Amino acid sequence: MGSKSNRSRRYTEEFKRDAVALVRSSGRTVTEVAREIGGSAEGLRYWVKQDTIDRGQGAAGELTSAEREELRRLRRQNREQAETIEVLRKAAVFFAKESDR
Repeated sequence: MGSKSNRSRRYTEEFKRDAVALVRSSGRTVTEVAREIGGSAEGLRYWVKQDTIDRGQGAAGELTSAEREELRRLRRQNREQAETIEVLRKAAVFFAKESDR
């Protein structure tokens, strides 16, 4: 049905905010608004839910967009540090063998 490029389309933050505002102010369903703007209902539903969380109205334990971004950043940093530690460990083993010769 939809092409791959259509499913992987990136929307600007402004577009997302406007779409969420349209859902909230129009009284129409998410599906109707999604059809009008040419996006998926699932994506728009997620944006509305995330906006609710970002406004502090989500369920306990749900992460705001800022918290999600920080978690992504910290996971990337952790992965990079683990790779650095592995390289340093291998270098230490290599130089330990070299000094034994």
